[in-house]
Amino acid sequence: MQLPQTVVGADGSAPAGVAVEQAAREAACHGSSLRIVHTVNWVPPPGFASVLSEAGEKALREGGERVLAEAETAARSVAPEVEVGTTLSMGDPRTVLTELSREALMTVVGSNGTSGIASGLLGSVARHLVTHAEGPVMVAREPSASSAPVVVGLDGSAEAEAATAFAFAEAAACAEPLLALHAWSEWSVPPSPPDDPSLRYARAPGQLKEGEERLLAQALSGWCERYPQVSVERRTVRERARQALIEASRSARLLVLGRRGKGGFAGLRLGSVSNAAVQHAHCSVVVVHGRRTDPKAGGPGPLLARPAV
Repeated sequence: MQLPQTVVGADGSAPAGVAVEQAAREAACHGSSLRIVHTVNWVPPPGFASVLSEAGEKALREGGERVLAEAETAARSVAPEVEVGTTLSMGDPRTVLTELSREALMTVVGSNGTSGIASGLLGSVARHLVTHAEGPVMVAREPSASSAPVVVGLDGSAEAEAATAFAFAEAAACAEPLLALHAWSEWSVPPSPPDDPSLRYARAPGQLKEGEERLLAQALSGWCERYPQVSVERRTVRERARQALIEASRSARLLVLGRRGKGGFAGLRLGSVSNAAVQHAHCSVVVVHGRRTDPKAGGPGPLLARPAV
């Protein structure tokens, strides 16, 4: 039987080296194989195609084989039990990895590659994948904490539901605790006329917080029942979501988010909160594309679903 596959991009850079090692650990946790991919995007200078094309392509291929060999050695040293394969492809790495993501358990890339301008900027390949890939995408960074939980951000969207499913499965597979974080403010809950105290959200901030805590507990109950082995901490904070998530990432091994949240319009591929977290988080970030769980199939229902007011 063919194993599910974790895919990682390798280009010889230090961030890609981090990605390869983390992808190997993920493959070991989830019992998947590991596919290390290097792409060669050779475009000869105008007017010199016939002279330089063959020699240039050969040199790039040989360099690519060396990159793959080094990455394979690194992966096997981290997870010797994992089945590792390598692929050298011609073409744009964004296109190649996006296509492979359709069947991958997860696609892993470094925060920036050999063309990265500065360590604080997200590379073009990583940015493209978190926006366009079909499955979960990990942007790998060295964690700031050696032993730390998986953190998942919840906001009530279908994307957050998919992120929660991934986060519970990740925590269970890697035997790690899970922190479920819900950031809220008076502006993130349905408004009510201030002159009618009987309405749900015409209340003081303290009462709002209690309501948000109850909603978070209700949203997680189905997942906690499905994964009883996962230790879950629930945390609600009265703060902007991007700041809360970036701060939580300081003491996290992995931050898991939906691609876009409740505030995103229909055509938006990557929400502002997810974009900020991918750019500035202090740990690796997994961005998950939303696939709503069917309640008839026995899965948990929509997360943080507030009653109409």
